[in-house]
Amino acid sequence: MSIGSARHQKSAQAERSSRTSGEAGRDEGSGEARPVRQAPADPGRAPLLAQALTRENLVRAWRRVRANAGSAGVDGLSVGQTAEYLQVHWPQVKGQLFAGSYRPQPVRRVQLPKPGGGMRELGIPTVTDRLIQQALLQVLQPLIDPSFSDHSYGFRPGRRAHDAVGRAQAYVQAGYQTVVDVDLERFFDRVNHDVLMDRLGKRITDQAVLRLIRRYLQAGIMVHGVVQERYEGTPQGGPLSPLLANVLLDEVDRELERRGHRFVRYADDCNVYVRSQRAGERVMAELRQRYGRLGLKVNDAKSAVARAFGRKFLGYSLWRTPRGEVKRAIAPKAKATFKQRIRWLTKRSGGRSMERVVQELRAYVLGWKAYFHLAQTPRVMRELDEWLRYRLRALQLKQWRRGTTMYRELRALGASREHALRVAGNARRWWRNSRYELNRIMPIGYFDRLGVPRLS
Repeated sequence: MSIGSARHQKSAQAERSSRTSGEAGRDEGSGEARPVRQAPADPGRAPLLAQALTRENLVRAWRRVRANAGSAGVDGLSVGQTAEYLQVHWPQVKGQLFAGSYRPQPVRRVQLPKPGGGMRELGIPTVTDRLIQQALLQVLQPLIDPSFSDHSYGFRPGRRAHDAVGRAQAYVQAGYQTVVDVDLERFFDRVNHDVLMDRLGKRITDQAVLRLIRRYLQAGIMVHGVVQERYEGTPQGGPLSPLLANVLLDEVDRELERRGHRFVRYADDCNVYVRSQRAGERVMAELRQRYGRLGLKVNDAKSAVARAFGRKFLGYSLWRTPRGEVKRAIAPKAKATFKQRIRWLTKRSGGRSMERVVQELRAYVLGWKAYFHLAQTPRVMRELDEWLRYRLRALQLKQWRRGTTMYRELRALGASREHALRVAGNARRWWRNSRYELNRIMPIGYFDRLGVPRLS
């Protein structure tokens, strides 16, 4: 289970201080923190579990699970195989859910490398359990999400990471240029089940749903064929986990609101913006204490009180123009990750055709561009475009290999005899030729025709 997916980008305006407490003032937009109230009981409305298991809701949930695809869980059944299985066994599964006897299967552990090193652990539920979790999510989210803090952006309907970055930018532009950058250490491994269920029980009263969610938390994880029991933590991978994480972390959000702080939280990343280093150190101490009460620990290696400029937040960083305007940039680590991925996609080995390479590039580059299009650094985008085309020119030369083939292909592209001979005569200097010899023979338009997307 995981924190695992916003209104269109809006220009967030910095709230002005009215009644202050130390560094922070009360937000004009949010006012005092709203108390968390559980939804009132409606005598004419079915219990939450019954709502989740209606045919209409299950059809919607199945469409989402099928669209997300994903690999099989511990039962080894793919999405298609699970569809066939449920055609026969769903009445039995549904009966167990209503009777309270349903037992979720353990999640399958998958470890993926992190861009900065180390491994990220995912817990993949079976497709059947993903369906049930998605059905629960579709019923619980409309009830619970409206009670969350307005400063929370992670995995909430109608909100995106872009909105969080825009709001952070507005705070810094308003003069709050010291950031308390908090990262929680092994958040998904440290979630205390009792604390989480206590907070969730204050928002919903359906005991059948609460019992089922606890069983999902305690379903265990299969490692090398052996099931390990879990008494804390929520492995990433299931549909319910983002909502449950927001339930747990909303308590700290409300305390920050009560104190009038300007902050943005996206999942387990929280940035609080203040005016001075001293104020930031005070807020950091408060957050360590607050998160500690939830059984969570601040990661000292990744957390800091520092100037906001240059700090990474959701892949972006901020910079200031000579005129004092705060703008968005791609964080150096995100740019390095992009180049690392492009190097792998355009490696000069593997026997792939240029058409295949371009197809794989499009899938990655278009998604990356869609996320980082808010960057206000056009020069950086142009440089990345040029570098990508150099990589592709070098790859094309390597694929032609022999000097005679290289000469023939370059002449077919319109190169002069002298130019084609010069490149073919240095056939193995792929990178040098791609930078200095082929710009006119393979210009931007050549790659446009191949379908290579531009960043700038």
